[in-house]
Amino acid sequence: MQILDFSLSGEYIELNQLLKLSGLCESGGAGKMIVASGDVYVDGQQELRKTAKIRAGQMVELGGIQIRVHAE
Repeated sequence: MQILDFSLSGEYIELNQLLKLSGLCESGGAGKMIVASGDVYVDGQQELRKTAKIRAGQMVELGGIQIRVHAE
């Protein structure tokens, strides 16, 4: 499993934007489609909210890739 680390500069980032900034999709719109497909998990739970607020300490998973979100 590949692990990516993401440094969060604010209080939170929307899930679709996190996928875009992590390089897992081309745009925020593509990120929304990926989330809607049901393939994204946040802290082990399926997440269908495209703009879910992801905060430091959370783990996002998509297709064998984990994104660890850290405070900057």
